[in-house]
Amino acid sequence: MRKGFLFAIVFVLVAVGLFAQDWSSPPTYGEADLEWGFTPDPYVVELDAGGPVDLSGIGYVGYVNEAPDFDLYYDAGDFPLTIRVESKADTVLLISDPDGNWLFNDDEQGLNPGITLRKAKSGLYDIWVGTVYSDEFPPARLIITEMD
Repeated sequence: MRKGFLFAIVFVLVAVGLFAQDWSSPPTYGEADLEWGFTPDPYVVELDAGGPVDLSGIGYVGYVNEAPDFDLYYDAGDFPLTIRVESKADTVLLISDPDGNWLFNDDEQGLNPGITLRKAKSGLYDIWVGTVYSDEFPPARLIITEMD
């Protein structure tokens, strides 16, 4: 009985930590509705990375905003979908996919994060671009592409 209660408390604490990111808030840097085969490819969004929410509470490194930086409504097809970040700072990438799964990457290419979905699903991708250090808010480019 005690173990079950302890598990429930840990589960609630982890769930609360995950939902510090408010996917229902309007995205800070806008949204796009892209269908597979979209042009221009890559689709690029200029933004400032970072934020006050510490991801260490959910097992990740970095700091992001509470609201998503960008919302991608994607109509999937036959191509893989890659979402990545380019910046001169050490950035991280956090995505909530259409199934509610949380995807995270740090340092996929040097200090730049990226996530490739070989079989992307149609739906809403909430995207956060963060930084490893809490006091940084560097310019960054969010890049969405179907090209390898």
